Amino acid sequence: MDRCVVLVDAGYLLGAAASLLAGEPARSRITVDHAALIRGLRERAEADTQQPLLRIYWFDGAPDRVPQPEHRRLRVMPRVTVRLGALTRSDGRWAQKGVDAAMHAELTELARNRACSDVVLVTGDGDLLPGLMSAKEHGVAVHLWAVQAADGDYNQSEDLVAEADERRVLDRAWITQAVQPKETGGICAPPPAPRPEIAAILSAPLPEAALAASAERASEARSAAAADGAAPSPEQSAATDRPAHAGKGVPTPKDLAGSLRGPGAQPDRHLPQPSPAGATLRWSSDKSWTDRGGPLGEPAETASLPTLAQLTSAEQRWADREEDITTVGGDPFEVGQVFARRWMERLPETVHLQKLSTMYPRIPHRIDGELLRYAARFGLLAHKDDQIDEHDRYAIRAGFWREIDVRAAAEHTPAAERTPPSAG
Repeated sequence: MDRCVVLVDAGYLLGAAASLLAGEPARSRITVDHAALIRGLRERAEADTQQPLLRIYWFDGAPDRVPQPEHRRLRVMPRVTVRLGALTRSDGRWAQKGVDAAMHAELTELARNRACSDVVLVTGDGDLLPGLMSAKEHGVAVHLWAVQAADGDYNQSEDLVAEADERRVLDRAWITQAVQPKETGGICAPPPAPRPEIAAILSAPLPEAALAASAERASEARSAAAADGAAPSPEQSAATDRPAHAGKGVPTPKDLAGSLRGPGAQPDRHLPQPSPAGATLRWSSDKSWTDRGGPLGEPAETASLPTLAQLTSAEQRWADREEDITTVGGDPFEVGQVFARRWMERLPETVHLQKLSTMYPRIPHRIDGELLRYAARFGLLAHKDDQIDEHDRYAIRAGFWREIDVRAAAEHTPAAERTPPSAG
């Protein structure tokens, strides 16, 4: 059959493009215009083979083989078929499983059935060599494409290169038509103005550091008391008995509030200094708050705020899914903006927006949980504990507040004078 087929190893294509443009093979370091990339592959394949395109097969890995946003966008494009292998994490690195086997099976099946006269392979893995040789034996011309290597050397199996009928290099000029490096190195939120309460949270020591500092001060206090022959003071005893922050990572506002403003607590040079009187350390969710009222322990001022699910009809839900597939890129900041935009557009009364604006930077727990569940659809889970990465959570909530602030400014609310946080 006089037509061509393109088989793309997405891990190779995008990883090599990232190495070329950003200096490392992490796909998070680049942005990809998938529509432009598919169009470029089709035009280049038809020009090189002098045959019309039958189909582009896109082979990639995904956690539990669940399609990610880019896969959902790709598989609805004309003449594109997505085949997914598993994506597993080992020794801190992600690895594809089953992609090579799927490419081998597709290649040999196409050749055996004489479905095409020419096959374009965009890959560098030598495991595909038997499939390439089998295709040649069935009379198929094999075109092997490489992505220009960052160091100018080969980034493909030498045996694979030797067996191919035709070879081409996708150079930097061709790659940059659809792929660009991220200037911010993957941090997508715009530079925000500093927020004192968030700066206090982020500048606090990690639990291990806080515990070590506390133990060191307690030891010094005991040594000083022993040298003087005096009993330790109540403050020294409190320092000795002070518990470490629970868990790992950044201390919660509740932890800091207890350290900074506990009854009779003294200023601690190892922790941020207390905020002015009346100030409150806030987080993006009220989940850890103990001072609650309203039904089921929910603060009374947030109980009346509707969730996006309550505001969304079945028709809107279908349209949202279509937009998620075809338009939303999955960038954490963008995800927060999209969620906030939909929530605001469907509010029956602007009083809800005004009420939410006064709660900045704390997102009510019901809405915050719904926001993070929505973000999880875009593959933002860390896949270790099924939790979204901490910095991605900050960017998601920053995007949410940026969109709220834009609308609130238009409504002449106090939020017009605020800028969204880098963490929340």
